[in-house]
Amino acid sequence: MPENKVVIGDIEITSLSDGLLAFDLCNFFPDVSEQNWEPYHDLLTPTHQVQFNLACFLIRSPNSTVLVDTGLGPKPTPDTPWGELLKSMDTHGVKPSEIDMVVMTHAHRDHVGWNLTSSNGTFTPTFPNAKYWLSKTDWEICHNPEATERFPNAPDCVWPLEDLGILELMDGEQSITDHITTVPSPGHTPGHTSLRISSKGEQAIVLGDVLHNPVQAHETEWVSRADMDPVQTRLTRHSLMEQLERDGTLVAAVHMPAPGFGNIVRIKGRRYWQAI
Repeated sequence: MPENKVVIGDIEITSLSDGLLAFDLCNFFPDVSEQNWEPYHDLLTPTHQVQFNLACFLIRSPNSTVLVDTGLGPKPTPDTPWGELLKSMDTHGVKPSEIDMVVMTHAHRDHVGWNLTSSNGTFTPTFPNAKYWLSKTDWEICHNPEATERFPNAPDCVWPLEDLGILELMDGEQSITDHITTVPSPGHTPGHTSLRISSKGEQAIVLGDVLHNPVQAHETEWVSRADMDPVQTRLTRHSLMEQLERDGTLVAAVHMPAPGFGNIVRIKGRRYWQAI
């Protein structure tokens, strides 16, 4: 099995990527001092930044083809380090027309960017045969004038989905296919949603932005500037890390180093992200 794919029962999960982002430590984790990063130098870039993969996970079952998140969208300039999703799909032999469902873990800009293309004010679904799923809570918050700066591309990448008649709203924990169940994981955004994949007694979870860096598997209190509700973020992450460590569930994490598959394990009293 190629390293960018895992199999859960009858389900194949492929890690695609829209590219990379990198931020200065103090920019992205403003409440965590550089001194606190001393034990974790190996989790930073050579220039002492935090780097994020922009993974988008393709979930294939006998009855559906689901794309989880759509990255930041088209490149504004040729040398932009993101905007690679369609190229990544082509490399893996996946056509946009094959996608039955697009599921957004949340409505932040780096998870919805390829939802639509526009020309002269007309919006067209990038994945023409898909319904697009988003939590009802994030749909509402991305329209809230007090939160619009958190969702800068929502007017072009999220809002038109309703007018096009291709939007489905998720509410709480629910089954959206025979094998995929939504898992509310609020904090990063109010409606942030992870996805549990189950088949033939095996399970995996797509975490979305519960984690931004492997350090947070242990340092569950460390929140980023992107987390809208730091208190709830900490509660959600701590609870999920304990559960995933206990259950040994396979994790597909959007921003972990590519391809983003791993487990949460405890070694000598510390919790780690263990890539597979």
